[in-house]
Amino acid sequence: MSIQPSEMQVLEASGQRSPELGDEFGGTSKSQARQALDRFTHGWLSMIAAIVFVIIIATAYIAPYFYKWKFNVPDPKALSVHPGQQGHVLGTNETGFDLLAQLFRGTQRDLLIIVISTSIALTIGITVGAMAGYFGKVADNLLMRFVDIMLTVPYLVILILACAQYPNTAGTAPGIGVLFGLFGWMGLSRLVRAQFLSLKEREFVEAAHAMGASNFRIIFRHMIPNTLSTILVFATLFAATSIVAETSITYLGYGVRIPDTSLGLLVSKGVDAVNTRSWLFYYPGILILIIVLATNLVGEGIRNAFDPRNNRVRD
Repeated sequence: MSIQPSEMQVLEASGQRSPELGDEFGGTSKSQARQALDRFTHGWLSMIAAIVFVIIIATAYIAPYFYKWKFNVPDPKALSVHPGQQGHVLGTNETGFDLLAQLFRGTQRDLLIIVISTSIALTIGITVGAMAGYFGKVADNLLMRFVDIMLTVPYLVILILACAQYPNTAGTAPGIGVLFGLFGWMGLSRLVRAQFLSLKEREFVEAAHAMGASNFRIIFRHMIPNTLSTILVFATLFAATSIVAETSITYLGYGVRIPDTSLGLLVSKGVDAVNTRSWLFYYPGILILIIVLATNLVGEGIRNAFDPRNNRVRD
């Protein structure tokens, strides 16, 4: 189990094309962003994936306000009913909890894990990679040695120990998101560092130095936009990986626990009933598959949108 996409996955997905977007990117970011958006919207597969992902998010957060059943309130008159029976659209489990209501809640918790873990991983990874690549020398050596140390940490053992010792904090959706983020940024930092080492030798960076621009402005106004392709592709891959990782550790018994729920917990509980109440396993599993597939397709669309070889928008 991995809580971060491999560097090779990101390199293959992004194509390391960001520096080739043009030296003028920092000065024409709106034009470049508009071109990338146009290319993304013209990719029908990635657009469908994005729409599906948005629909899932909207449904997970809006539908519970209108749905009759609550995820934490069982129906004692409907124990293990089949989908469509007694007003339960996707059926219930052996204790009467409505599966669709729990899918709404589980999707909410998984999305929370994605937001927290990805935000932390991006913040740390971009900061460390940018500082190492831009300043180089001592800063580069110190930061990269720290990254090497972090890569040797047995993160799975730490995750399990943290969730076991502090189930009310680490074993919750926010806690899992924080842990994933803290152990998932190293690959991004190395990718950002590599691109910064190349970018800082480019003419537009030297020109910014000559004009008296501060290091902060050069990094955030000129250099980070040129690594946007890699950052966004990493974010989508990391989001998909976070869902799979949450499912894995929850299956081991160290993730989100009752009375809360998550998609991983629903799949874990549904495994035991797959032969008698198959809907308890397949519906959560299919939803996880759709979310992961949609996220990966969006990442592919982002990669194509920022690919400089797509120099015109197909009508």
